[in-house]
Amino acid sequence: MQPLELPSFRAEADALCDVCRQFGQRQWCLATGGNFSLRIDRTHCLITRSGTDKSQLTVDGLMVCDLDGAPADAGLRPSAETAVHTCLYKLDERIRSVLHTHSVTSTVISRAENADLVIRGFEMQKAIDGVKSHDERLVVPILDNTQDIARLAETVRERFALGHMQACGFLVRGHGLYAWGETLAAAKRHVEGLEFLLSCLWQERLLER
Repeated sequence: MQPLELPSFRAEADALCDVCRQFGQRQWCLATGGNFSLRIDRTHCLITRSGTDKSQLTVDGLMVCDLDGAPADAGLRPSAETAVHTCLYKLDERIRSVLHTHSVTSTVISRAENADLVIRGFEMQKAIDGVKSHDERLVVPILDNTQDIARLAETVRERFALGHMQACGFLVRGHGLYAWGETLAAAKRHVEGLEFLLSCLWQERLLER
């Protein structure tokens, strides 16, 4: 038995699966979309396997990877976007969980913007760590989509180094939302808060038409 096999982290795996199923019920990760991970130590994380239905996720749909994306079990294939998760874990050791959703609203609004999304005036902004007032400017970066995940991870590193990731999340154009937190609960709160804010902005735009 390998020392980093999934059964060693059953409680963490169960918690991550529960969040995935909740997001699936909200239709934020349809058709096997989205990917979700949880750091389990300084050099490894649990992450969803490629092609799993997140709305029905069980621990069998998770696997252990190191922070270079190498699976503990060479017979399993992690999410295609593992490199984005692992780069965030390397950038900040305080990040404990990374969650990536494919909601309709986050996908559509990311295509409607030519620059980073600026949010201001919503009480829900305080769901994001560090935000104290609805009157603060919350800037959500929008990164161009690419099938070159290594390049996408490099863009994340570049924007992170510039201090552009204060919203604890970013959008990928035509793709969806990434968010993270110092705990799984914080990452979940950030996804929920950002998804709410994106929905509010989109509804406002529809009302203006």
